[in-house]
Amino acid sequence: MNNERLMKVLLAPVISEKSSRIAEASGQYTFRVLTDATKREVARAVELLFEVKVDCVQVLNVKGKQKRTGQRLGKRQDWRKAYVRLQPGQDIDFGGGA
Repeated sequence: MNNERLMKVLLAPVISEKSSRIAEASGQYTFRVLTDATKREVARAVELLFEVKVDCVQVLNVKGKQKRTGQRLGKRQDWRKAYVRLQPGQDIDFGGGA
């Protein structure tokens, strides 16, 4: 796998109440990833960027919602979400030590 491709796979962490509860309870972190990313690519990208060991990855497609702007109907973009479970004892700190 190309390191340049792995650096582009993870787009952003998903920071929400649900993802925070999952991270505290089971050491599972949520990321927004490229729509064509595979589980193996996501696992290697997390290991490369955060220097942790990944236990398993679950990936799902999120459908964009129908939204109305004035009289027109629009649609938000579809995206892909990855739940990454780390091996016991591993941790990712998004706060930067603050």
